[in-house]
Amino acid sequence: MKLGLVTAILEHMNFEEVIDFASKNDIESVELACWPSGDAERRYAGVSHIDVKNLTDEKVDYIRAYAKERQVSISALAYYPNPLSHDSKKRDEAVEHLKHVIKAADRLDINLVTTFIGRDQTKSLSENFAILETVWRPLIDLAESLQVRLGIENCPMLFTEDEWPGGQNLMTSPSNWRKVFEILDSDYLGLTFDPSHCIWQQLDYIQPIYEFKDKLFFVHFKDIKLYPDKLADVGVMATPLEYMAPKLPGYGDVDWLAFLSVLSDIKYNGPTSIEIEDKAFEGSIEEIEKSIQHSVNYMKSVMY
Repeated sequence: MKLGLVTAILEHMNFEEVIDFASKNDIESVELACWPSGDAERRYAGVSHIDVKNLTDEKVDYIRAYAKERQVSISALAYYPNPLSHDSKKRDEAVEHLKHVIKAADRLDINLVTTFIGRDQTKSLSENFAILETVWRPLIDLAESLQVRLGIENCPMLFTEDEWPGGQNLMTSPSNWRKVFEILDSDYLGLTFDPSHCIWQQLDYIQPIYEFKDKLFFVHFKDIKLYPDKLADVGVMATPLEYMAPKLPGYGDVDWLAFLSVLSDIKYNGPTSIEIEDKAFEGSIEEIEKSIQHSVNYMKSVMY
């Protein structure tokens, strides 16, 4: 496995600076953020280290050469919107940009896009499954035609009041994964798995890896810390950030040795990314960069 980084946390850097930072800090690969340019509605979104919409042949050659010269591979192009949004304008914009990301992944010979399935918060779970084929089949067809795999992260996108109720991503649990993969049956649709999202949902993050090993396209290394005293006060019906917090790997409740052990059991040798979303280390750019360095050192200590 190559140890990589989700670049959304490096919004203060351009593409070249991201690659240089990775090269200098023993980061073997990058999952490059590819949002549309402009303001973002939530944290860690709106970051664009590649302008996929205006990608020229010259730019393709430049990106590939720059990363290769510094011995940093691009593991995936990342864009995490809500393609099933009830807001038709937002839904159409998300789908259209995702098409650009898929095409860019093909042109750059990366052939992997990490994203969300999405969810219409105004509809029930069964109603969302009913519209899944209509929205996603054209995206699947495009991905298949270009041989670009789509790794759907298991993040519920259910943290704050604007994402409540239901969240903004259907891929929350093994039960839902099975249903999505049944509806959208394709070898080019799989999982971007982050064990931290299972912690606060009280889900097992070990056993499902065995069942879905053939669908495991990408792995995220992020931690989450539960605060039992806060949970006892507000209960599971509260917005999750009232009783938990995303943390650097090793600072939360994920058993990383157990998780890495199961990855070795299934002989997973695909891409990985450290994902930094720890507010305790966001006081300055220096703190952010040090948190990445710390996380790289920690994950290397438990991986090798």
